[in-house]
Amino acid sequence: MPSTGGYAMPFGTFRRSIMGVRSDHIGQIHSMDVTGDSSSEFHCELGSFEHQVFRQFRALSAASGDELLSLDWVSKLLDAFAACQEDFKLILSKNEEIVSKPPLDRLVTEYFDRSIRALDICNALRDGIETIHVWHRQLEIVSGAFGSTSRNVMVEGRFRRARKALTDLAIIMLDDSKESTSIFSQRNRSFGRPNKGKDGQHKAGHSRSLSWSVPSSWSASKQLQLMASGLIPPKSHEISSTNGLANVVYTMGFVLMFVLWALVAAIPCQDRNLQVNFSVPRQFSWGTPLNLLHIRIMDESKKRDRKNSVGLLKEIYLMEKSIHLVTDLVDSVNQFPLTEEQKTDVQTCVQELSQVCNLFKNGLDPLERQLREVFRKIMSCRTEGLELLGRSQSQS
Repeated sequence: MPSTGGYAMPFGTFRRSIMGVRSDHIGQIHSMDVTGDSSSEFHCELGSFEHQVFRQFRALSAASGDELLSLDWVSKLLDAFAACQEDFKLILSKNEEIVSKPPLDRLVTEYFDRSIRALDICNALRDGIETIHVWHRQLEIVSGAFGSTSRNVMVEGRFRRARKALTDLAIIMLDDSKESTSIFSQRNRSFGRPNKGKDGQHKAGHSRSLSWSVPSSWSASKQLQLMASGLIPPKSHEISSTNGLANVVYTMGFVLMFVLWALVAAIPCQDRNLQVNFSVPRQFSWGTPLNLLHIRIMDESKKRDRKNSVGLLKEIYLMEKSIHLVTDLVDSVNQFPLTEEQKTDVQTCVQELSQVCNLFKNGLDPLERQLREVFRKIMSCRTEGLELLGRSQSQS
């Protein structure tokens, strides 16, 4: 389990937050306390979980403008989710008796129901990464049209090849934004490599997706909205009757929804839209960094004036910027040989294209592997959680 050291707030702050009470309700704290060392250890564990969430997202919210929504930042976002979910799984497994009783059994079941939507969104995000792979390969063709050319040997034929590659890339990107079903129709391939027997037939395995192929009407934003609409902070009696565990389940549910919302904002996805109706709760310590992230991502969307863009990933923005520069340069050249100034401009554009290609080359495959692992972790948490509930109910 990831370390939760380095507390920035006193334990009492986290305990009050996790128990969902304010300073003017001190009497409620005493009514929910259970005497003994085990109670102290239990509430310390809950406070540790909330601090884990706070700490992870505080670091993400402190990212610089150049780092926010980059491939590296998205990787850290997935790491943060994985760390929080590991703590969440541990808490559930150590409190099986409480988890199996009302109202926590219902809240946990609802969380696992949301996980099904999360698996579909992960599949859509995986296809979004494959879309970027396609753009990257075409971008390498553009770069290659100049890349091997000597500064003093830039002939007309290379410019024609670069112009054609740029036109093909523009068509591909336009098709991907308008004809999203051309890629997403293959959703049933799922994460992981399919298990095959000696006869070549597919066998069911843990790597197979729990989510099915989705129709063209499938919408990432609608899935997120359904997840957000069902997220309601637990009532006081639910908190007290579960010794605060209801807040843990709510926190993890919100983290799941928020992480997927941020990923959909960054990566091309079928019917992506940032206008999902949700508000970050302020009564939890982790509400502050998540609220800051929500504001920053929305501001980034407005700043770039890209409400209908394919994705806010920083590297996509750099790619589009480089494409515009190279296109303008290629269109401006109408006679050969090039002037010294034109040769310098070409070399500058080629360098920028090469840098973007390297960012995709080094970052896309690791991100896809990481997203696949998160997919499996969500599926594993759901499977183990449902088994825990079933085992407890059969024993009662």
